[in-house]
Amino acid sequence: MTNDSNLFRTRHELEEKEGAYPIGGNRFRSKAGDWVPLYEGKMVQAFDHRAANVVVNPENQHRPAQPQPATPAQHESPDWLPDPQFWVKASDVPSSVKHDWSISYKMITAPTNARTLIGAILPKSGVGNSMGMMIPDDSGEPLAGHAATILANLNSTPFDFVIRQKIQGQNINWYIVEQLPVVPTDHYETVRFGKNASGTMIRDAVLELTYTAHDMAPFARDMGYVDKSGNEKPPFPWDEDRRLKLRAKLDAIYFHLYGITERDDVRYIYSTFPIVEREETATYGRYRSRELCLAYMSALAAGDPDADIDL
Repeated sequence: MTNDSNLFRTRHELEEKEGAYPIGGNRFRSKAGDWVPLYEGKMVQAFDHRAANVVVNPENQHRPAQPQPATPAQHESPDWLPDPQFWVKASDVPSSVKHDWSISYKMITAPTNARTLIGAILPKSGVGNSMGMMIPDDSGEPLAGHAATILANLNSTPFDFVIRQKIQGQNINWYIVEQLPVVPTDHYETVRFGKNASGTMIRDAVLELTYTAHDMAPFARDMGYVDKSGNEKPPFPWDEDRRLKLRAKLDAIYFHLYGITERDDVRYIYSTFPIVEREETATYGRYRSRELCLAYMSALAAGDPDADIDL
């Protein structure tokens, strides 16, 4: 954000100095080429690359750029995309970003935050140093499906419980990420619930949580979410209640994958996220994600992975 700042352009600079014009979403084009948004951590939440616009207040000299959370109506529109503070030329995005999407996570955190590690799939774009990136290689594995399980793992409650034991400051440095207990790839096919492999259930949930806007169509295509003509199907509707249930079900799967099946252990781990508990109690009158997770865990253990839990 310092050494490369000469590459950044505000919207005013794009339009007035670069002669750029909007081409849809939050992209621009000029004689010099296409311009893509520069994502910062404040724009992202778990499974959500459209969490907030960046609004600049020039009167605030210390922190002029602040997030403006997306409204429910904006989230519900698959055409809406957030406005960043800066744009960069697409040709300046590192050549190592070969795919039209990548995993990114917030590197600024604290063990006292509601959640510690927060990740999302991003469209191909610039990314500032407030975010870490995981770029898939061409190892021959189904890259999008593998990325989906990695992202689900990073955003799971049992994983977050571990990482907050290791974070002492405000930075999730890469050497910390490398030490964290990620579920081995082969577990996703060997651990099954009824007829369903855990990996299939996870990939389906991550696709639905991620593909809520048209700019995520490349990820949907790589996940095989296409019609008979090979075209991407429409994005999934944004539904807060549905998203809460999907995340609780993912937590239930990951508790099983980590071998944490005692209900009191699950309750204890959830109790270490007091901000989440307060927010959900204020909204629902109870710690709903914990109750949903426990119910899903029972359904999974009973071999009923498609159970419709209603709490």
